[in-house]
Amino acid sequence: MEKKFKILIIDDEEVVLDSCSLILEGENHQLATANNGDQGINLVKEFQPDLVFVDLKMPGISGFEVLEKIRDYDPNIVTIVITGFATVSSAVDAMKNGAYDFLPKPFTPDEFRLITHRGLDKRRLVLETITLRREKEMLREHFAAIVSHELKSPLGAIQQNLYVIADELSGQLTQEQSDRIERMKSKITDLINLIHTWLRVISVDIKKLQDSFKPTSLPVVVSKAVESVQPHAIRKDIEITSTFSKEPIRQINGDEGTLVEALLNILGNAIKFSREGGKVKIKVAEKENDLIIAISDTGIGISREDLPNIFDDFYTGETGKVTEKSSGLGLAITRRIVEAHNGSISVESELGKGSTFTIHLPAL
Repeated sequence: MEKKFKILIIDDEEVVLDSCSLILEGENHQLATANNGDQGINLVKEFQPDLVFVDLKMPGISGFEVLEKIRDYDPNIVTIVITGFATVSSAVDAMKNGAYDFLPKPFTPDEFRLITHRGLDKRRLVLETITLRREKEMLREHFAAIVSHELKSPLGAIQQNLYVIADELSGQLTQEQSDRIERMKSKITDLINLIHTWLRVISVDIKKLQDSFKPTSLPVVVSKAVESVQPHAIRKDIEITSTFSKEPIRQINGDEGTLVEALLNILGNAIKFSREGGKVKIKVAEKENDLIIAISDTGIGISREDLPNIFDDFYTGETGKVTEKSSGLGLAITRRIVEAHNGSISVESELGKGSTFTIHLPAL
């Protein structure tokens, strides 16, 4: 059954209220009217409209104040301004106060119907977005439960039994059998590590993380991240260099452990997707009130089609080259960690020429 949308019209002219009501008569809508701003605000709370038409010039509180109060109450309500004083500046001001569209008086019935349908289409999209967001959150919660109880526990039991079997048969197995058991143990360890990564992506609690913030040194964060990936870089003959614009660099308000994790994910990818003998450069600089970390590599790069999606959960791009496998979660975790620190992350890349990830964090 199609949703019956609620429309509220706020205007001090009775003729406008009557004509708008007649134009919408017979359509599948619930309609309410108010002849001043205060009554309109009260009806917004009681009637819970999907779409509100607001006259800009009314006695008492103005249409601009009504728009502001509606936006504060529920920013998802679609508002459209109707006024006999249509100017470019008033239209811009109305949009700044959250209005979706603008209809000058006098208007024809067809014009009013058209803008009403357009406003309701916008409302449908808003509601669908809210529903999808809720469904995504529910899916994340259910997925966490499934991963924890249905996958992690039995895999842990299998791993434990493999250790016991390997120990009990240590003197009886051929080299080939021992190697086979070691490969099984390694694969199960990889699966358990992947499950831990999934759980990590789901369980990043920004509010809880922010409670542990304290003055943090970025050079320390960078050095710890580099130290962790250095063995992998050495195996691939990849040189990592770090430069700092000046000493001492101001601190940030943050959590050292998760910031190290954020850099590890970028550095790990830089090494993973670089050819042997490549280079990774880390630059830390101050610009006004921001600290900027730029991580550049000489790797295989990212295609233009993949760039908008690389920070999404489980996204792995098509590089066209054989490289190490990726879960598609590292950069999603990094983005969440950076945003939890009130920062931003961006990337520039070109296939075959490498990538540069840039993180902006507010300085203390």
